[in-house]
Amino acid sequence: MILSRRETAALARTFALLAEDLGEREVRLGVGHALLDLLEADQFASYVWDAAGGRFADGVSLHMDPANLARYERWFQFRDPITFQLQARRHATAVSEVMPHAELARTEFFNDFLALDGLHWGINLHAFDDGAGAGGRALGDLRIWRARGRREFDAHDKALLDLVEPAFIAALRRARPTAVPPELGALSPREREVAALVARGLTDKAIARELGVSVPSVRTYLRRLGAKSGVRRRAALAGWLGGAAGR
Repeated sequence: MILSRRETAALARTFALLAEDLGEREVRLGVGHALLDLLEADQFASYVWDAAGGRFADGVSLHMDPANLARYERWFQFRDPITFQLQARRHATAVSEVMPHAELARTEFFNDFLALDGLHWGINLHAFDDGAGAGGRALGDLRIWRARGRREFDAHDKALLDLVEPAFIAALRRARPTAVPPELGALSPREREVAALVARGLTDKAIARELGVSVPSVRTYLRRLGAKSGVRRRAALAGWLGGAAGR
């Protein structure tokens, strides 16, 4: 895959963002900004599939009318002819791969929802945590659109999204709240992740490789862990973390 200089720089910014210690909505909104730049796209939205409620929820968006998105959440998501098909693909997929644009353009969904915000050519990525039981757990999606008069998303665009997918999934996994012992409850998601690797006995360099961050960043997290635990020596910190996680 050949990348332009602009794409290389945009990908680097995207990966740097996804390595940060962010909350779930911050991850999705931040990557939305990054992907509009990377893919030279116009509009972005992201939802999380709520299996229990049978609906997409917790939406974030860029360059879309909140009132129009409210109509989607109330009405059009239940009359959506494309998103469930895109979700089933579980990798970057252009909308035209699941429904030819000429057919989509004849639907109520297109004319009374998509077209109102100028959405014409689309591509989706639906992220799942495949280690979370049968079928995996839906973590969040990326819905990226270009306006009429722009070019359709192609194989190169899909390959760019596929490059981003593993880091996007990892960032959403870190951001998901988990049940933690009271002793670890004050830690951020990234600090808990570093804590787990310290408890396993990994070195600073090994932790940096595992998380895709720099060694100085790892040492910053370790200083924070030491300040929050009151334990300074690494061996004692590993013992404290292991004991807290085991209670």
